[in-house]
Amino acid sequence: MSLRLSRREVLQGSLVLAFALTGPRALGAALEEAGLPGSLRRTRDLDAWLRIGADGVVTLKTGKVELGQGILTALGQLCADELDVSISRLTFISGDTELSPYEGTTAGSNSVSQGGTAVRYASAEVRAILLAMASKQLGIPVEHLRVRDGTIRAGGGKGASISYWSLVGGKALNRKATGTVKPKPPIERHHAGRSVPRVDLPGKISGEASFVHDYRPANLVHGRVIRAPSQGASLTEVDAAPVEQMPGVRKVVRDGDFLGVLATKEWQAIQAAAALASSARWREQATLPPDPYTWLLEQPSQDSVIEDTVRPTDVAPTHTIEARYLRPYQMHGAIGPSCAVAEWDGERLTVHTHSQSVFDTSAAIARMLRVPVDRVHGKHLPGSGCYGHNGADDVAADAALLARALPRHAVRVQWSREDEHACEPYGSAMVMKVRAGVDAEGNVLDWDYALWSTPHSTRPGGHPGNLLAGRSLASPFSMPMPRNGGPPNYAADRNAIPLYGFPGRKVTTHLVTRMPLRVSSLRGLGAYGNIFAIESFMDELAHAAKVDPVAFRLRQLHDARAKAVIQKAAERFGWTTAPRPQGHGRGIGFARYKNLASYCAVCIEVRVDPRTHAIQVLRAVLAADAGEVVNPDGLANQLEGGLIQSLSWSLKEAVRYDAQRVTSRDWRTYPILTFSEVPPIEVALIERPGEPLLGVGEASQGPTSAALANAIFDATGARLRELPLTPERLAAALQTR
Repeated sequence: MSLRLSRREVLQGSLVLAFALTGPRALGAALEEAGLPGSLRRTRDLDAWLRIGADGVVTLKTGKVELGQGILTALGQLCADELDVSISRLTFISGDTELSPYEGTTAGSNSVSQGGTAVRYASAEVRAILLAMASKQLGIPVEHLRVRDGTIRAGGGKGASISYWSLVGGKALNRKATGTVKPKPPIERHHAGRSVPRVDLPGKISGEASFVHDYRPANLVHGRVIRAPSQGASLTEVDAAPVEQMPGVRKVVRDGDFLGVLATKEWQAIQAAAALASSARWREQATLPPDPYTWLLEQPSQDSVIEDTVRPTDVAPTHTIEARYLRPYQMHGAIGPSCAVAEWDGERLTVHTHSQSVFDTSAAIARMLRVPVDRVHGKHLPGSGCYGHNGADDVAADAALLARALPRHAVRVQWSREDEHACEPYGSAMVMKVRAGVDAEGNVLDWDYALWSTPHSTRPGGHPGNLLAGRSLASPFSMPMPRNGGPPNYAADRNAIPLYGFPGRKVTTHLVTRMPLRVSSLRGLGAYGNIFAIESFMDELAHAAKVDPVAFRLRQLHDARAKAVIQKAAERFGWTTAPRPQGHGRGIGFARYKNLASYCAVCIEVRVDPRTHAIQVLRAVLAADAGEVVNPDGLANQLEGGLIQSLSWSLKEAVRYDAQRVTSRDWRTYPILTFSEVPPIEVALIERPGEPLLGVGEASQGPTSAALANAIFDATGARLRELPLTPERLAAALQTR
């Protein structure tokens, strides 16, 4: 199944249901339509979502993009069910600023809940429209018609029939979604709820040119950008003349602190960039704090009390327990460096990018180039993946600037490993302090939680000041003031409000807008740190009360689905209070992502070497409730991947730096989990057909970190409260125990 359609192919289709040009260029005129589900609120035109060709091909268009999470497969299942067509008939247009509906950024585990709901309702309404057209032509009441793979006939299966493709006859529907056509009940669905093969995998597995890194148009040249050695450094001088004479070099481009080179072949561009870098002189400053946590606590902050519930009783707590937890700066650590291909024809730019925010990034690039937004056509192609704001947007801006300097050539820019490690936006460092007043049985009466964090999103958002290149120009764009944004559970405070039914609760966010290191969205945003702190502290409270950690959680929860997930995880894990072998421990962590998405509980067993304090994860069991499950295998893959990524963060990952520069510039100085260290993982799903679709992509990271820390405590008696949980920190904790 092809995932790539050219603009010419779209225009040549016999039915074009596809030309709603939404996105930043139309955002000001777009109205949020009350009552419409998901992304239909912003894009009501049914033609913007679906195109049915005379050749029997159904094109599903989405603003959500494939990042390896299997979203196109899930959306295809939802569409095929409601339209009554085979999945094999579907092809996809995804993340194209001219041809796709605007759906914001592919992030926040919202693709199925928002985009999937929109696809389901749009497809159901298109089917109803086509059935009404068939009823008129065949002279048969709608209620007597049935559809099978796009062919409509009377319920008995005999007599006249008509297909979707012959019905439409090249005409657009010109209809807006009303939201009044209800999707099918679960019992009538044939695709959703089943594991079907991923549509994006065959080409990747067979080695086809599936990724933006593989894209090689005929007029291709290669570009490289020479990065500043540290944040805020300014370029004072560079000797470009010798580089311009090197073999294959087409041009050296300098605009303020932006420095790049164009060459015919990639190796020529790499050599030229190295020569430029060796001659460049930069003015740097020592601005990085030796201890990010002390620095955070000392900074001015924007303070928000996001939860303040006064306990209705005045019974004094028996005693108070408190602790502090720390999360470091962490990388996305994309295995493949960021890449983009851009072409400027003198008036208009086309940029192929693996950005998660194609629309907003294209708008930011247009403003950086100081051209109208509709002069930049963004087209998503898959990249190496990262889940979060890595270098994909910045490399697209690099390619755009170099392409403008060499019109009518496609310019491919790929970052080096050092660029990716040193220049990508990191996940923010955080400090979490929690204090609880408990009664004689250990039940929490008063809960006081405070967090300190730098921002968790500096995505382009249509603003060139959020692009590295945009801030580097001779006439630079300033970076907009970052903010936490949105309601509670949005960014730094994501999952800071516990789901447990504590009678007295206060939660305070201290947002520090200064950024000694560049930071932005890393998978889960603040949820990873907050859940680590909350669920580690719940374990501390359970042990202080001499209550089993599973039982302790269950008795403080009022949400039946939350209890069911914890019980499922414990049951499948074989949770027991029986003594464990020496050096072995087990732990549990739980959360409902954003307190409104998927429920997830993780149980982990570890073995700790008594001599080296090396931590080995022996096995993990994960239980999740994601509401209705579209593709069980895809959902399990996401949960497993999140657990593995969290183990890597929690065991190994922290950005290193000195007073001036980031020193984590390769895999030696920023190690990640290896294949041999991945434990066996069991996933148990609690499926709820007919319930709302809930996202799972970021559900397992927080519970995993806490389950790991709690298992280490169970094995050793030492409590680790600073991430990552390394043998060195464990040895130090054991000495001071």
